[in-house]
Amino acid sequence: MKRRRRTEILVQGNADLAEKLASQIKQAYTYKVIVKPHYGLTMVKMRESAKKSLFYIGEVLVTEAKVEINEQIGIGIVQGMEDELAMNLAIIDAAYNANLPETQMWTNLLVVAEAEINRKKIKRQAELLETKVNFETMEV
Repeated sequence: MKRRRRTEILVQGNADLAEKLASQIKQAYTYKVIVKPHYGLTMVKMRESAKKSLFYIGEVLVTEAKVEINEQIGIGIVQGMEDELAMNLAIIDAAYNANLPETQMWTNLLVVAEAEINRKKIKRQAELLETKVNFETMEV
């Protein structure tokens, strides 16, 4: 599973999953904190639809952390002030980069969590569509 997909699942899903996966690694391996969780700002890119050009719409507050496991670095970046989640993401990323055996079992957990996220999105979208007004059928 690619880093982007894995991170999206861990950030959008239940925070307990990231804690559970990171705690497995914390118990079995020693890790070195390279950069403690700290706050920063990052620019947000948007694509302008008419000209198809990229521009920066503004900045967003992020929390970033870096750890090392078995000489492999892991990075955790998350929107907002989320110290624990950033650290857990860094540990999970380092575990994947180090090809630790625990990561092989995580794929099924992540796929199940992704399905739950998608189910909730579909449910939310259906709820929003119920309130949609169709102006073409309104009599004026």
